[in-house]
Amino acid sequence: MGPTASGKTGLALHLAEHFPLEIVNADSVQVYRGMDIGSAKPTLQERQAIVHHLIDVTTPDDPFSAGRFRTAALEVIEDCHRRGVIPALVGGTGFYFRAVEQGIAEIPEVDAQIVAELNRRVCDEVGLACCYAQLQQVDPPWAARVEPGDRQRIVRGLSVYLASGQPLSYWQQLSCQQAPEGPALRICKLAIEWPREQLYARINQRFEQMLKEGFMEEVQGLLSRGYHGDLPAMRAVGYRALIGYLQGAYDLARAVELGQRDSRRYAKRQITWLKAEPGLQWLAPEGAKQAALDEVRAFLQFFKKK
Repeated sequence: MGPTASGKTGLALHLAEHFPLEIVNADSVQVYRGMDIGSAKPTLQERQAIVHHLIDVTTPDDPFSAGRFRTAALEVIEDCHRRGVIPALVGGTGFYFRAVEQGIAEIPEVDAQIVAELNRRVCDEVGLACCYAQLQQVDPPWAARVEPGDRQRIVRGLSVYLASGQPLSYWQQLSCQQAPEGPALRICKLAIEWPREQLYARINQRFEQMLKEGFMEEVQGLLSRGYHGDLPAMRAVGYRALIGYLQGAYDLARAVELGQRDSRRYAKRQITWLKAEPGLQWLAPEGAKQAALDEVRAFLQFFKKK
């Protein structure tokens, strides 16, 4: 687990050199084919060296929900257990991890008219910023996990509140208090904790490196294949900023600035979520690989004795 650009993939690959381990992707963008550079997807060489699951599962116009991820991930986990292999979930998408460990919240259905009305208000009347401010008032926990520009999740939060009289975070918390269906999982949670300024510098540098590796061309290719900017996948961090540039909304310098800013904000939200994650072991960047080896060995040895 960990925020963007913290070194999750490198740490997982190191562990795979010492344990019978296969990687289960837990990044909500890496599940999409064609979204490679912007999602920092493991390279083909890395994927050939160590088995990776749940990468390139579907296309960007096919939303991959937490429910779909949970079903697919549990199938992979059970298969790994049958073969005597350790499944390692690697990624920074908190609701994917939560879906596997805690199950999926049973949220009341929302009438389509409510969603349509909210979308109309966002587009034609009060605007997205005002709707986000309303979300912050009625559901602060959900708003803290949502970007101010994420129309889909803003509308989702407001629509559940209007339909049920309770915030979306209430229903999610209610579900977490109930035992999830599925196998009981024993989990060792690890994350690398960088000083914030160092992490932000890594984020800025990585975004520039992505552009050198062809990130802009990747986005152009996705748009040319009909994957428009309103798709949830195409609103992912980094992609949205470059789409704005390609559509003439601002110049390249502004696109880079927005992409880096959005990535830093995303990392900040990830850290906030991780700080509240029970049982998570934070590792200092210096010596993280050895510390991770020690943690995993101790974890496996503990359950081996039982």
